[in-house]
Amino acid sequence: MYALSGRVALVTGGGRGVGAGIAHALAGAGAAVAVNDVVMDRAAAVSERIVRAGGRAMPVIADVTDPGAVEGMIRAVVTRWGPVDVLVNNAGIPAEGVVPGKFVASDPKDWSAAVDLCLYGVMVCTHAVLEPMIAHRWGRIVTIGSDSARTGDPGVAVYAAAKAGAASFMRSLSAEVAPEGITCNTLSLGTIRGPQMTDEVSNRLARRYPAGRLGRPDDVAGAVVWLSGDSGEWITGQTIALNGGYAPS
Repeated sequence: MYALSGRVALVTGGGRGVGAGIAHALAGAGAAVAVNDVVMDRAAAVSERIVRAGGRAMPVIADVTDPGAVEGMIRAVVTRWGPVDVLVNNAGIPAEGVVPGKFVASDPKDWSAAVDLCLYGVMVCTHAVLEPMIAHRWGRIVTIGSDSARTGDPGVAVYAAAKAGAASFMRSLSAEVAPEGITCNTLSLGTIRGPQMTDEVSNRLARRYPAGRLGRPDDVAGAVVWLSGDSGEWITGQTIALNGGYAPS
């Protein structure tokens, strides 16, 4: 018996990088996985790889900041497999998309991009799956956060604020829904090596980490599977640092 057999999972931003790794791991643990992305080709490619490996997956396209699109996405998942049991809020700004800059030089009209995706999108997706979880008295919500929000990093104040808001949302929501058998946690990530990162950059950044390397999608995926199964029943409201020893909790 696999840890997540019979469960339905939705991974937002699952078409590449960390999200793709999480989707593969949840499918490997027995869940049926809806792979969300805003680009069909990315979501479809990950879904196809999971199916070829013997898992169950489907691509679902939606902008997580659009409540109507998210509701449509959830309906598609429910029609095929039933209500979502595990939600992984992974959609966000890729590392290469976070351009450092001093807050004083920023333009207020540019702040909403990070806040909408990293905070509002988490709230929209969580709201869309929560009522059926309450009805079934079981659910797992895992939000992918950032150590920029937990420890503070110069040049990314708006992004960090949005990620910190999402973690705070998880903590507060956890107190509301724990009696219903639902857990809500945040994984606070250090730097995860992306496919476009050169060895030179990776080695330079890795010097900050006692473990001697940057994170990999598999590091995150294993933690998500752990929190998503019955083994995670008594873990809720937590922000868990996943960072190779950098800035310990």
